[in-house]
Amino acid sequence: MHKSVESPAFSASIEDYALIGDQQSAALVARDGSIDWLCLPRFDSPACFAALLGDEHNGKWRIAPKGAGPCTRRAYRTDSLVLDSEWDTPDGTLRVTDLMPQRDAAPDLVRIVEGLRGRVTVHSAIRLRFDYGSIVPWMRRAEGHRVAVAGPDAMWLRSEPAVRTWGEDFCTHSEFTVGEGEKVAFVLTWHPSHQPRPPLLDPYESLHGSLAQWREWASQCRYDGPFRDAVVRSLITLKALTYAPTGGIVAAPTTSLPEQLGGIRNWDYRYCWLRDSTLTLDALLSAGYHEEAADWRDWLLRAVAGDPADLQIMYGLSGERRLPEFELPWLPGFRGSAPVRIGNDAAKQLQLDVYGEVIDSLSLARCSGLPAKPHMWQVQRALMDFLLSAWRQPDEGLWEVRGGRRHFVYSKVMAWVAADRAVRTLENEPQLGGDLAGWRAMRDEVHREVCERGYDAERNTFTQFYGSRGLDASLLLIPRVGFLPPDDPRVIGTVDAVREELGRDGFVRRYSTDAAEVDGLPGDEGTFLVCSFWLADALHRLGRTDEARALFERLVGLCNDVGLLAEEYDPASDRFLGNFPQAFSHLGLVSTALALFGDQGAG
Repeated sequence: MHKSVESPAFSASIEDYALIGDQQSAALVARDGSIDWLCLPRFDSPACFAALLGDEHNGKWRIAPKGAGPCTRRAYRTDSLVLDSEWDTPDGTLRVTDLMPQRDAAPDLVRIVEGLRGRVTVHSAIRLRFDYGSIVPWMRRAEGHRVAVAGPDAMWLRSEPAVRTWGEDFCTHSEFTVGEGEKVAFVLTWHPSHQPRPPLLDPYESLHGSLAQWREWASQCRYDGPFRDAVVRSLITLKALTYAPTGGIVAAPTTSLPEQLGGIRNWDYRYCWLRDSTLTLDALLSAGYHEEAADWRDWLLRAVAGDPADLQIMYGLSGERRLPEFELPWLPGFRGSAPVRIGNDAAKQLQLDVYGEVIDSLSLARCSGLPAKPHMWQVQRALMDFLLSAWRQPDEGLWEVRGGRRHFVYSKVMAWVAADRAVRTLENEPQLGGDLAGWRAMRDEVHREVCERGYDAERNTFTQFYGSRGLDASLLLIPRVGFLPPDDPRVIGTVDAVREELGRDGFVRRYSTDAAEVDGLPGDEGTFLVCSFWLADALHRLGRTDEARALFERLVGLCNDVGLLAEEYDPASDRFLGNFPQAFSHLGLVSTALALFGDQGAG
């Protein structure tokens, strides 16, 4: 790897990053003041800063006191996505405030440098590299600013007031000194290169407006129980991962952050998964965010429209279906974890659980009083008509395993959920019309088959798939979805078995990776954070609320210093793994907090 010439070496871990964003894209800011990841103009666009998956020559932008290392402290401003990083140096104290204002047209990245004490010399070094760090743009001066152009991309860089700036080694440097109360604001603006420069943004007005917008939004949260700060931070993160034009919510703003350092379990998560749909709706509705819940429901209806046989497990931000997977050989990956993948071939998989999740989500939306859509029931009927026969097929399962199709128990349970919700809806509103008798029969048959073929009586636990001795953390959801009551001995046995066999230092893995033929991949992965939240929720439902709350408190304690969670956690190294920040993990936090403490502060 290339050694930085601008600053002392700093090798960031996943937990060293903070998130800023404008609800159409997002950037990751490291503790040393370096923006190492940014895709423009959308979450799934090619990155212009890709040092996260390579090194500084793949694009980054660092602002910090000259010669300084990581910041002394950092935090989001209360109830916002505006990040402050502060350095205490022998010469004084410096603050850098980072934000991405909600855009009118073009996306802007704003970095405001402020002297708090003494006089501090500041160095800015920006390396723009379009197309995931592979293209060095042509940089020139224009209209008093710096403009970088390559192919379809153009970016303008300016400072207010203007500071000394020069180019060296395909990098744009600035150096200046600020005293107490003095400020210098940088604005980086992207636009299509064939279009004129967008109107100039006032960085200080954008800071004021962003703070006001985020705080007004956060004030709508109806939860006021224990761990409220963690819940609000999770909700803000979910809002930041929402693609505002469509209402779709990306699983994460990153690709290829590894599930095992040095391993190949590296996937692109910048898309919208249907498996998150019910959990997302439930969390947003329970916390008081009906508008966001309605937007997500509407995105869901648009995305799944079409032949029920073609239902995908994930879609693009606007409902795109083609998400071809390929590798970027010029990027070595995070900490050498190759390959770096773009796109996700799992979109082609058959996962029968998504039918249950979609129908459950739409039923929840109907019961929660969201404004009805005239075609919503037609979509549910079409999905059920397909599922009447399709539920008997093997599939790839909830976790997108690449080891072949099986009769996964969770997939069958969710097929039961689909039938159960459809039956209940039709019983309550018979005028809607549908195959009530057929759906009831399917519900009974699925339930009977799962209890016979997916249950290991010898060990008193449901299993990962029919005939397997392995377990799966998704089985913890059996009482939550209503397949069996929490006090059923088979549920109790399953929760205890998952906790024992998939547990690692009290947290939960998705499934055992010892049997490589199941997921078709070598290597291991960390504990899966949303599954650990599911365990806390299951323990609460079983009446073990003290254990559940203790586990929840440990999970909240895993949040990094700015309250963010990745997909996975490795107890052995005390490190995050997987894409970051992860919507599923933050959804788990919100949902479990509402379950454990909702009667103490949820409206």
